[in-house]
Amino acid sequence: MISITVAGVGFALLIGLMALGLHVAVVMFALSMLGAILYLGLPATLEFGTQYWGATNNFVLVAIPLFVLLGDLLVRAGLTDRMYRSLGDWLNPLPGGLLHTNIGASAMFAAVSGSSVATAATIGTVAIPAFKGRGYDSRLVLGTIAAGATLGILIPPSINLIIYGAMTNTSVGRLYAAGVIPGLLLTGLFMAIIVVACWWRPAFAGAVEARAPLAVRLWRLLDLAPPLVIFVVVMGSIYLGWATPTESAALGVVMALVLAVAYRRFSIRMLHECFVTTVAVTAMIMLIAAAAFFLNFVLGLMGVPQVLATFVKELGASQGQMIVILTIFYLILGCFLDALAMIIGTIPIVVPLVVALGIDPVWFGIYLVIMAELALITPPVGMNLYVVQGIRKEGVITEVIAGTMPFLLMMLLLVVLLYLWPDLALWLPRVSFG
Repeated sequence: MISITVAGVGFALLIGLMALGLHVAVVMFALSMLGAILYLGLPATLEFGTQYWGATNNFVLVAIPLFVLLGDLLVRAGLTDRMYRSLGDWLNPLPGGLLHTNIGASAMFAAVSGSSVATAATIGTVAIPAFKGRGYDSRLVLGTIAAGATLGILIPPSINLIIYGAMTNTSVGRLYAAGVIPGLLLTGLFMAIIVVACWWRPAFAGAVEARAPLAVRLWRLLDLAPPLVIFVVVMGSIYLGWATPTESAALGVVMALVLAVAYRRFSIRMLHECFVTTVAVTAMIMLIAAAAFFLNFVLGLMGVPQVLATFVKELGASQGQMIVILTIFYLILGCFLDALAMIIGTIPIVVPLVVALGIDPVWFGIYLVIMAELALITPPVGMNLYVVQGIRKEGVITEVIAGTMPFLLMMLLLVVLLYLWPDLALWLPRVSFG
């Protein structure tokens, strides 16, 4: 069994090399091989093939390409434009007007996509042109898009929760159930900060616009039905025990194909483009996941989890102290790593620590995803910041960063609320699964 010093040096190397910009999968694989050769001998390195097959042959992970395909099909079927327009009809009267539509549309699209970056790209493409010439504060507009998109990895289905569940042997169904209430609460907090900002500075909101006739608004409500039905079918089949997350994702894909045909957007070319996008995204994710599983295997043989658990017990840190330490740690880490790299790179080290302290792994999964959300809008490498700025194609990225700061504070407030009332995350899994 190795010493705590060696484990610390290895972790510092892992984070340092990622922060330098090296590919996440390459860093984890290289350090795994180095540890196996130095401490376990050559035979352990030959286990990579077995571990790679075991990781990629995991039935739970099959849900990842299916959810990616589901989100892309809905975008290309024109569902997002219709959904955004319908939400705008009903949310515009709130203080802040169309800004609330960015948050509401992000939350609704998150409920069928599972990806934050996809949500930022999709909602940003629709929303940014809609705000031109309406007098809204540009920073707040950009902030609502970038921050609202982070809901894509908290509100189920979430690709990041699938990976966390697979790496920690935690039920994905329970994780999905745990993400519902915090996701809705965070949506409410985002809308609340818009109301406060527009009350404090009325100039942040554009001019009050005339509402569409009631008959038109009621008719456009039909555009909200497809994403709601897909969410109910996908998540309901999981909660009722009728389908696994993978099977429910397949159901969602079938429904998305039906919608594409119904909206007359379906074609072989459109399907080919969806497949190409799905393969590219899935290949990137699975390469990282396979390297992470091998790293977990090597760390287990080296006795790192046991060493860390013993170290924490001797340190005498409480659960609250550990959460404060981890929050500061992840805030710093989020400045250098993207969300997926941060989650996968730290799970082998951090999860044994929190489990040793008696922290529920389902609760910690939600906490970790919220911290990963922060990484998506934390400069200098926050992916959502660059996605929104790329769609905008004008101005400077500092405006996007400034616009996200109030929403970052709301995420930290959610962490505090989760710690004070853990049942915000644990009540629904307990009711749904016992």
